[in-house]
Amino acid sequence: MKPSVLYIAQGKINLLEPGRPARLIESKFGQSVIDRAAQIQQRNAWKTQGTGAKFMSGRMLWGGDPEDPTAIPMAVTGISCGPRSGELVYSMATHEITGVFALRNQATEEQRLFHTADFRIGQLSAHPQDDRIACVVLGRGLSNIAVMRGDGSELTELTQGDSVDRAPCWVPGSSSELLYQSSGIARDPQGNNMGVSPSRIERLNLDSGEITTLLADERYDYLEPHMDGDGNVYCIRKPSASMSRKFRPLRALLDLILLPLRILYALFQYLNFFTVRYTGNPLVTSGDARQKRADLRQMMLLGNIMQAQREAQGLFEREKDGLVAKTWELVKKRPQRDAQVLERGVLSFDICGGGSIVYTDGSRIHLLHTDGNKEILGKDQFISQVLALPELEPAPVPVQAANLTPK
Repeated sequence: MKPSVLYIAQGKINLLEPGRPARLIESKFGQSVIDRAAQIQQRNAWKTQGTGAKFMSGRMLWGGDPEDPTAIPMAVTGISCGPRSGELVYSMATHEITGVFALRNQATEEQRLFHTADFRIGQLSAHPQDDRIACVVLGRGLSNIAVMRGDGSELTELTQGDSVDRAPCWVPGSSSELLYQSSGIARDPQGNNMGVSPSRIERLNLDSGEITTLLADERYDYLEPHMDGDGNVYCIRKPSASMSRKFRPLRALLDLILLPLRILYALFQYLNFFTVRYTGNPLVTSGDARQKRADLRQMMLLGNIMQAQREAQGLFEREKDGLVAKTWELVKKRPQRDAQVLERGVLSFDICGGGSIVYTDGSRIHLLHTDGNKEILGKDQFISQVLALPELEPAPVPVQAANLTPK
């Protein structure tokens, strides 16, 4: 039987149920941000009316229209089944704040659990029995694993130091153990960031503070760990960025030839960034300028939240219809055995109740059966996370149709 799947595509939550079109789940918080911006724009409309006001604000100079409140950048940064039956939790970030929210009663009720403007929160993992939610706290160029109560209180950081800790996941049958991926940050004598080490899989005991390394290899990065009830570890394995730094004479010659073009391109992007940042308009306004501004602002937000987490690791190596190269492998590591490759070209995955696996390559959602057969459940653009839902009683959900074609 095909499972129901929640997934994040282009920063929004979508629900894919068997035999139904994919649907977009609206965030009441996100809509409230848009409504509040629209009200502020209406109150301040007189400031942008008239030729002089338009020139002073840069509208005439850059050929743009007044800012569209619906183009405010915001993105969902993590989804998880909630600590209570039938509950879903998700995190969302805008330029100003980040928050954690709970969806109940078939996504008809939304409650704000936590919000702050001091740092960013993402990659949620709620414990299926205990009233706790693990998450990632991002700030000051670092990221740590943290845990909060199911009501959003008592946020406590569990890991510290110069490291990039991400993708927490609870160990089945335990309320005090987590899996997560971790990379150490290398610094020079002046304290400047010189890079990160290959990502490894760690197991953390919350009671004792003991950390055990489960998977580590200088040749590979191990990402997004999961564990099944038998103690088998599933994760994504890809070649480490350090492995691609070997000197290649032909590549060095090509880099030298392309150096002037890259400098010009970098200069243009530098000027374009500040133009968008301070005027709301890009340097190039051909085509649908308003849509281009919306896309740029959305990508600026997604860049802050996702691109630094993924693209630095070579995510957008497009291969056919997917967003990741075949070197991104879904592997299964049994105790005392070598890792087994289950599938290639995997960006995110989740384990279903029957042992099958839902995964995405960034453009399609697949179901990998226990016998090795697979099928496509649907397609969308820029899928960043998939979540297999437990079986629930079907009920109508007040949502809007998304542009996704199920098989």
